[in-house]
Amino acid sequence: MSVPPWRIIFFGTPSFALPTLRTLFEGPDEVIAVVTQPDREKGRGRKVLFSPVKELALQHDLIPLQPERVKEEAFQEAVRSLQPDLIVVVAYGQILTKSILKIPKYGAVNVHASLLPKYRGAAPIAWAILNGEKVTGVTTMVMDEGMDTGDILLQAEVPIGDDETCEALHDRLASSGARLLLETVEKMKGGNIQPIPQDHSKATYAPPLKKEDGHIDWKKEAMEIDRQIRAFNPWPGAFTKLGDQWLKIYKGEIREKAPIGKAGAVVWVGLDFIEVGTGKDSFLIREVQLEGRRRMTIREFLSGHPIPMGTVFY
Repeated sequence: MSVPPWRIIFFGTPSFALPTLRTLFEGPDEVIAVVTQPDREKGRGRKVLFSPVKELALQHDLIPLQPERVKEEAFQEAVRSLQPDLIVVVAYGQILTKSILKIPKYGAVNVHASLLPKYRGAAPIAWAILNGEKVTGVTTMVMDEGMDTGDILLQAEVPIGDDETCEALHDRLASSGARLLLETVEKMKGGNIQPIPQDHSKATYAPPLKKEDGHIDWKKEAMEIDRQIRAFNPWPGAFTKLGDQWLKIYKGEIREKAPIGKAGAVVWVGLDFIEVGTGKDSFLIREVQLEGRRRMTIREFLSGHPIPMGTVFY
């Protein structure tokens, strides 16, 4: 017997949520409402920007709900009046209250960008790279009032490439999450999915990134610096001080068993790289952006900014 289409309310805000929302729009169920964070002013002109999820909702003729706080009674009443079968949450940005979670007939499902219980929190992709993980993944879970603490429904592993940036891994995980959500809903409809409680003793956390996290400490090993550069691309970026200016580093590679110079000191300048001493091995900088300038290769950068050997980044 076929199951009638479910009425789904989608909660999400950034680009990570887009593949899942697109999948729901294209699928057999009905997206009856979209909820996203309020519009924010950005930049010097204080231009009002819509979230990526709002942009997509408007393309599908849905005016999203944008409560400042989900605890607002008027918002909760609006959700009740829609009589949803399911709530789907992907990187929304607020923790849903118990009063909202109990509204939908079949509960609320969250798509999270890690293999829970590892990397609960706001920045699981960056922290997985930063910590040198070889594999990460996505999890669908039954939502409760905690932060990523609900019972696990399904998981899918995703390998992390040796040179992969947070931006690239973000896109692959977003696509994987959309596929996993579709599979999760299908299995929920068939009644053949069994929620599994998380082992909270194995939980690790991925707190929000701060701008200062991107400042490179050249006393660290080259491997750690490489992870930092990849983990913080595109935000907040990994950066160092060159004289009185900030230099953002986008790309480079480790040179193992290199002669160790002073940490942060330039030990060699090639046509396409600047070699810098670290706490262990050295690091070859390949792509940079000086503050106020465009992103460029080292060859382009050196043509206008010669770097003498012995220069110290700090």
